[in-house]
Amino acid sequence: MSSNVTAVACGDSHSLFVESNGSLWAMGADTEGQLGDGTNVNHYFPEPVYSSGVNAVAAGYYYSLFRTSVGTKQVTVSLLGMGDDEFGQLGDNATTNYYSPEAIQSTTLPPYDVVTFAGGQWHTLFVRSNGSLWGMGFNGAGQLGNGGTMDQHSPVQIRSNNVVAAAAGGDHSLFIDSAGGLWAMGFNAYGELSDNSTTDKHTPEQVGANVTAIAAGAYFSLYIKTDGSLWGMGYDASGQLGLGVDTATNKYLPVQIVASNVVAVSAGEYHSLFLKSDGSLWGMGFNDGQLGDGTYMNQLFPIRIVPPPPTPVLIGYSFSGNNVTLNASNGLLGATYYAITSTNMALPASQWTVISTKQLSGDGNFTIIATNAVIPAAKQQFFLIQLLY
Repeated sequence: MSSNVTAVACGDSHSLFVESNGSLWAMGADTEGQLGDGTNVNHYFPEPVYSSGVNAVAAGYYYSLFRTSVGTKQVTVSLLGMGDDEFGQLGDNATTNYYSPEAIQSTTLPPYDVVTFAGGQWHTLFVRSNGSLWGMGFNGAGQLGNGGTMDQHSPVQIRSNNVVAAAAGGDHSLFIDSAGGLWAMGFNAYGELSDNSTTDKHTPEQVGANVTAIAAGAYFSLYIKTDGSLWGMGYDASGQLGLGVDTATNKYLPVQIVASNVVAVSAGEYHSLFLKSDGSLWGMGFNDGQLGDGTYMNQLFPIRIVPPPPTPVLIGYSFSGNNVTLNASNGLLGATYYAITSTNMALPASQWTVISTKQLSGDGNFTIIATNAVIPAAKQQFFLIQLLY
């Protein structure tokens, strides 16, 4: 494919991207028409769906959304959708799946256009240029914020002004106002609304301040503050909050994940990704390969994905009886390292014996202490430190 990709989005089992010429491409599962090619046939390679004018894209569970801008002096901005429409999430006043793109909103400027939009499991949110927030689709937990729980098959206004961004999770919603206030509504059994309760909210409530970016997963929420810190709340059973706790302990109030330098964040069903100001990509949580770290292990701390973590270097060692202390450099916060030993240097590292492991709580130099690791009868013994993949 061309390298001129300008936007990407992922649904439950399908992917979308936009090229710099305004064309929309899709691949993956197409069972509900979410690829928008007029069929329900899965595609294992990218296929063109829309030829021009596309400048933004989002994906829900089994449906897709994209925005087009057409014209020069008089610009027509349209929000289009395709795929699963069982709960009205395509906003066309129906509940029929669409296998080709259909227009949800279309406006010739001025006055108003769609500036940002988000797809959840079965509900959709979008913000117009006048700052109004709108939603449609499944509303069983109050995630549309209109005071009720009835599904909406056409867009309903949630807030009339001052909204700058929105995120749609499994059954909850988040948005940011122009002053940086964080608002939440919908399902709250796991604390994802961050109000220290487990009560669903059918209208928006403010739960934070000084917020610049948001993301919503299945039952958890993430946000970035003006100081570049990353915070999370809600369900953490797979490590998606990056706190290093492998339990189902829910967080009913925000907890800080990273102290600074975070510039963008995204949430999957049970995993999280974020970008730092140095261009590095980090991830944590459930891992069937979606973290791209070369393993299928859940990651409970944030791990750096791109560029790959640096190789640890053994810089010193000492012995005390049959115990050995190994000092190393190039450690990375949240990464797991292990010490291995062998009496035969010619063996591949995969055949050496693991004597100790350690997960780091900070970057830089670190120490691993291995007890009873020395083999007294051995004529020679070798030690290495490796990053656990």
